[in-house]
Amino acid sequence: MTRDTKGLRHAREVEGHLDWLGSFTSAALGVLAVASGIYTYLGVRGLLDDGGALSLFAAMAYSAAVSTGIFVFWSYMLRLLPAMRTAATRLWLVAAMVLGSAAIVAMSSWLNAAALAGSAAVEQHLARTVQDYQAALERTHEVTLQAQALGLDVGRTRQGFEDLSEQEADGDLSGLAGRGAVFRVLVQKSDELAVLDAQIAAQDPLVEAAFIEGNAILSRMRALTVAPGAVEDRSVEFSEEAVRLAGVITTLRQLSVAPLVDRAARDLAQSVVLPRLDAGDAGGQAAQAATITSLLEVLGRRAETLQAAAAEVLALEPAPEVVYTPISTADAVILYARNFAPSWAGAIAIDLLPAVLVLIVAVAQAAIRAGREPASAEDAMTVAELRAAVLALREVEAAEGLGGPAARVLSDGPAPVPREAAE
Repeated sequence: MTRDTKGLRHAREVEGHLDWLGSFTSAALGVLAVASGIYTYLGVRGLLDDGGALSLFAAMAYSAAVSTGIFVFWSYMLRLLPAMRTAATRLWLVAAMVLGSAAIVAMSSWLNAAALAGSAAVEQHLARTVQDYQAALERTHEVTLQAQALGLDVGRTRQGFEDLSEQEADGDLSGLAGRGAVFRVLVQKSDELAVLDAQIAAQDPLVEAAFIEGNAILSRMRALTVAPGAVEDRSVEFSEEAVRLAGVITTLRQLSVAPLVDRAARDLAQSVVLPRLDAGDAGGQAAQAATITSLLEVLGRRAETLQAAAAEVLALEPAPEVVYTPISTADAVILYARNFAPSWAGAIAIDLLPAVLVLIVAVAQAAIRAGREPASAEDAMTVAELRAAVLALREVEAAEGLGGPAARVLSDGPAPVPREAAE
């Protein structure tokens, strides 16, 4: 058996397989197209807010268009691409297949992914938002507690002025015992700091209550991310809780006493009401004036210390602003596509699986052409084709009434078929 004859037998064998496979390929392609259309319909329904008849009709029309487009496109590719013989035509059709595949992904695959993993993607969005809100709440609480710690600095400064006033009452500062001008300056500043210290202490239960309320809201938001039921309904309730939590975080920011301490430190040395020197003689008044001057210097240094402590708190990085934005299932699967790779793979595969069939048919057709091209036309003819040719020859010669070789064929019968062709 010659090499050409083996190639012919191989080509006919592949053709037989393709004929059998082609008997159900269109039906299989139709099933894939319909399945993709169903998931596309589910994805479109998730995007449409209106649940009326018009929205239903629009979703059905879109899904039907997608199914038809997929079926027609891949039918074209299955028929035409394997039949191309030149590299240029193959290249152009491959480019058309790539462009069509991109169009299918754009109009169908992402909606299929939304139908497959849309609810899970929205839940992922809710969980991520809870994490952001928790970080914002904890950071705001931390900064507010740092501001509350300024109460210790204010308390120490106040206690220092109270101690100095007691010393002045005993005459250890100006040398004049009693409650004179120096004593009144010290009491004036200690009273101011006492008021500030009381304001800071009054904020402690408010800060604690706001933090507890924020954590309670976070607990309800976490429960909503995994609760049973439609994710759309849970998203609405989640949005309401997010608004409440944003208000709690804003309240915590406003409870920070750092700006108050900063203003009080600026006023500590600048807003001093100097009393009248009440010593009985000039020497006593000079001692009071010198002591008050020293006290003003001490006030300036204490004010700078408090102002620096408040500035450190004010310079702390605030919590990032968190705003919950409701998101659709289709947008969610795109935003969190990395977390739903299997769903995306399935959604794309159901649309682009026929591309593999196109490549398989193209390879099979190339094998058929490779088996047929080296053989001559006579060797490539099958027994059925030879019989058809003989019958056609008889009909032609009978119609023309000619003798010669054709007449001998009529009288002697058809020539024996070559063994190679018969095989």
